[in-house]
Amino acid sequence: MTLFNEKVLCGLGRGLDASGRLNENGVKLALENLARFVWLARAMDVNRLDLLATAAVRDAENGPAFVGEVERRCGVKVRIISGTEEARLSASGVLSGIPGADGVMGDLGGGSLELVVLNKGRIGAHTTLPLGPIRLMENVLNDIDAARDVVDKHLDRVDWLSQAKGRDFHPVGGAWRNLARMHMEQVGHPLHDIHEYAIERREAEELARLVSRLSKRTLVSIPGMSKRRAETLPFAALVLERILRIARPARILFSAHGLREGHLYDVLPPEEKARDPLLAACQELARLDGRFGDTGELLDDWIAPLFKGDEAKRARLRRAACTLSDIGWREHPDYRAMQVFQRIVHLPVGGIDHAGRVSIAYAIFVRYGSDEPMADMSQLLNLMGDDDRDYWRRVGLALRLAFSVSAATPAVLKETAVRMGDSKIRLLLPKGQEALFGESVERRFNALGKAFDRAVEVSIAR
Repeated sequence: MTLFNEKVLCGLGRGLDASGRLNENGVKLALENLARFVWLARAMDVNRLDLLATAAVRDAENGPAFVGEVERRCGVKVRIISGTEEARLSASGVLSGIPGADGVMGDLGGGSLELVVLNKGRIGAHTTLPLGPIRLMENVLNDIDAARDVVDKHLDRVDWLSQAKGRDFHPVGGAWRNLARMHMEQVGHPLHDIHEYAIERREAEELARLVSRLSKRTLVSIPGMSKRRAETLPFAALVLERILRIARPARILFSAHGLREGHLYDVLPPEEKARDPLLAACQELARLDGRFGDTGELLDDWIAPLFKGDEAKRARLRRAACTLSDIGWREHPDYRAMQVFQRIVHLPVGGIDHAGRVSIAYAIFVRYGSDEPMADMSQLLNLMGDDDRDYWRRVGLALRLAFSVSAATPAVLKETAVRMGDSKIRLLLPKGQEALFGESVERRFNALGKAFDRAVEVSIAR
C-alpha cells in the first residue's frame, strides 16, 4: 500500500534535443523537490531509498553533473537506468498490478516511449523510441502534422508491434491517464479509477484523434487539466492514436502502475513476487482491520460448498470478498454497509478490474445486512451483469450466515459447516451446541435458502 504519493512535472527534457542539456528551470525544480522528498522519506524512517534517472538525464551532456548535485544535496546514490532497463521496469510495473497482462505495454514519458510485448505475464521484445511528447513537440516546432510523420517513421520500424492485434494495449504514463479520465467523463463511467479501466480500440482511436487536434486553450478549460499537461497532451494523444492504428489491439487496458512500481516489484524477494496482488492487499487490510485478523481462508472454506464448480476467476474474487468481510465492524451499524461498499470500490489495490471491485463490494454490502441496493449505487452495480449480481448477493448472504453462526470466531467456524444438496441446504452444528441456532441464525439461514431456491435443514453432528 502507498503511504505517501506526490508528483512534480519538472520538464528536465525541455529543449534537450536542441541544446543537448537539461532544462535549467527543470533542474532547479527537480533539485528543490528531490531534497524535499528525501527529507520526508527520512522523517518516515524509510530504510531503503532509491533514486532512478531516466531518458532525459541519460541523454543530456550535463546529466552526470545533475546527478552529482542530487547526490551532494540528498546524500543518496542516483542510478541512471538504460532504455532497456526502463522498458523492463515499466513492464514489471504493469505486471505487478495486472499479473496476466497480455499484449503490448507502452510507457510514455516526457522524452521517450517504451514499448514491451507482454505474453500472459511474461516480458518479451522491447524497444525505446524518442517519442515523448515534450521531445516530439519541440522537434517539430509544435506542428502536429509533422509530428505524425515522425511518429509513423519510428513505429514502422517496430516489426513486432502487430503482436498486440486482438489482445490488449496497456498505456502507462500521466499523459495517457488524462485521456482515460476524459473518456470516463465523456461516457459517464461511475468509477473514477484508472487501474484496469478499459476502452474498446475504436473508441480510444477516436478520442486520441480528437484530443490531438484540440488547442491548449480548449484543453486548459477542461476541469482538472493542468497548463503543463495541456501543452503536451495533443502530442501524447497522437502517439497513442498511431500506435493503435498499427497494433490494432482489441482494447486498451490502463495501468496505474508503471516504472516506479516496477522497480519496487523488482526488488521484492521471489516469494513476495509470487503472491496474488489482490489477495495480498486484502490480507493486509484484514490483518489490520478485522476483529480476529485474517479469517478469509476459514470463511471461504465455510461457504465454498455452496459454490462448487466456480471458475477460477470467480473463486479468486470470492476469496477476496471473504477476506474483506469483517473490515467494517468498527463502523456504526446503521451506516456500515454503505461505508464499506464505498471503501472497497475505491481501494487502491491492483489485480482487479472495475466489475470485480463492485462485485466484492456488493457481496460485503449484503453481508452487512443490506439486501436492497441504495439509489446512488445503481450506476456502479450496472458494471455487473444480472447473473453476477445474483451470485454476489448469494455470497453476501452466505457470509452473513457465517458471521451470525460464529460471530467471526475461528473456533466456531471450524466446528460448524454448510452443505449443499439437490433440494436443500444443511447447516451442521456440533452436538451439545444446538443453542448456536438462535433466532437471528434461523432468519438468515432461511434467507440463504430462498436465494438458492432450496429448503433448509439443521443437522446436529453425532
